[in-house]
Amino acid sequence: MKSTVIKSPADRELTNYVSFSQSVRNSLTMAYRGLLKIRRTPEQLFDVTLQPILFTLMFTYLFGGAISGDVKSYLPVIIPGILVQTVITTSIVTGVQLREDMDKGVFDRFKSLPIARIAPLAGALLADTIRYTIATVLTFTMGFIMGYRPNGGLGYVVISGLLVIVCSWAISWIFAFFGVIARTASSVQGISMIVLFPLTFLSNAFVPVKTLPDWLQWFVKFNPISHLVTAVRDLANNATIGWDPAISLIGAAVIVAIFAPLTVRAYMRRT
Repeated sequence: MKSTVIKSPADRELTNYVSFSQSVRNSLTMAYRGLLKIRRTPEQLFDVTLQPILFTLMFTYLFGGAISGDVKSYLPVIIPGILVQTVITTSIVTGVQLREDMDKGVFDRFKSLPIARIAPLAGALLADTIRYTIATVLTFTMGFIMGYRPNGGLGYVVISGLLVIVCSWAISWIFAFFGVIARTASSVQGISMIVLFPLTFLSNAFVPVKTLPDWLQWFVKFNPISHLVTAVRDLANNATIGWDPAISLIGAAVIVAIFAPLTVRAYMRRT
């Protein structure tokens, strides 16, 4: 019978390497923590439940008659725009809550655990996809109640919703970076609004591009939000897949490739 030799802690070989599979498991565990946090404080979902309803009603009845002649004709234009605007705006909360957790010392404990460095951040961002899903479902539901009937059918509506969720998750890495480097949660929200509001409102989300001044049309056409809105409209309304979904996904991948390492590096320096 072979005897098992137990090495002392001083003789064990320690490594900082964490495999990809372990990183995924750690991130999913942290995501589960985020879901438990939402369940214990359901008021966190007030923005994703009330904002889609209020924005859909407000923008549709304010601008429907002026832009499309009547509310029903405006719904195929505004619902995809409201969807993108609402879900992406919701991603700001990721950075705000991250800053609040760091101020409370929660991430100091995570840093001392034998887990992947990216897990606390990726887990928090994964948990927030539940918020994006709720906002997406409520926006389409409100549109359906008001008379919106997407010609693409349920399958393409689901695909368009998933596209928005994926892109919003990617964009949330930007706000997570702000959450790490900013000093207060309120400053995170202020910085994020300054960045996001021009992108969402200076796009084709609410009005046709041809109605804008010539000097503004060039910005709207190159605005990544406009590409995402166009992709959702083509999928949901026409069941067509053009270049805009690919452009949106490529842009999302580039954002993650840039801001995920920056956020993790800044997080390790600050905690």
